[in-house]
Amino acid sequence: MLSVEKRYSTSRRTMELSLAHPAIKAFLCGCVSGTCSTLLFQPLDLIKTRLQTSHRSLQPGSREVGMVTVLRSVVRTERLPGLWKGVSPSFARTIPGVGIYFSTYYSLKQHFLQDSSPGAMQAVLLGGGARTAAGVLMLPVTVIKTRFECGRYSYGSVSGALRSVCRTEGPGALFSGLMATLLRDVPFSGIYVMFYSQAKASLPKEIRSSASAPLANFTCGILSGILASLITQPADMVKTCVQVSPQMRTAEAIRTIYVEHRLQGFFRGAVPRALRRTLIAAMAWTVYEQMMAGFELKS
Repeated sequence: MLSVEKRYSTSRRTMELSLAHPAIKAFLCGCVSGTCSTLLFQPLDLIKTRLQTSHRSLQPGSREVGMVTVLRSVVRTERLPGLWKGVSPSFARTIPGVGIYFSTYYSLKQHFLQDSSPGAMQAVLLGGGARTAAGVLMLPVTVIKTRFECGRYSYGSVSGALRSVCRTEGPGALFSGLMATLLRDVPFSGIYVMFYSQAKASLPKEIRSSASAPLANFTCGILSGILASLITQPADMVKTCVQVSPQMRTAEAIRTIYVEHRLQGFFRGAVPRALRRTLIAAMAWTVYEQMMAGFELKS
């Protein structure tokens, strides 16, 4: 009897999900893809943040800290789990953030293009519009995530960090780095979607319809992510500086980075960021598209 009831309950939940609005399905697919990618690639984000914030503690003329050095330092002082420091705010940001991104992307695409494939400029606008919505809504959690990872703050939890920031710095601090974040994320998403959609469209039809299509799409995502990451890296460096030191304005952060480290200062953390953003984006889009195909929806 219990087995029958359990099967009935599972069947009912499946039916309810199948009847959900397509935008809700896109949101759920995004949440799942965000969970997978964040759990796997959080160490790269932590290393990137430590590299970007370490320049402020360096003395003039001292040797630059590299990616391997930071990795060894974290493992030595904080053990292996230290590489996943900040994973809670990363989950709090990425899971709903990726869900909002894909549901907004799907809704915009259906409204303006229906089921047709976007052109290059249309892909830029779709990706940029979806990222703007997700970026603004999730910025407070992004600020907390950055502070968790940089190692300068001793927050006990995401909720505790939110209360501490609001109490000591005011709610406005939760939106520090908004301009730098949008300057980084909106172009990244627009450029990524443009390269990704065009790369997929250039694939031979037999590959797009074969069992190896997810692997081919993942490869397209890797190439698109590398290009988009390199183009938007300077804005990411500025965003990190502003969010770690909220009293610093965007223009001041740009000037400080340039005066202290010249142009190469804007590319600190470029390797772990490119690795992380590329792999996360490629995995997120691949998982999202496969799940949407399972719902018989065109992503």
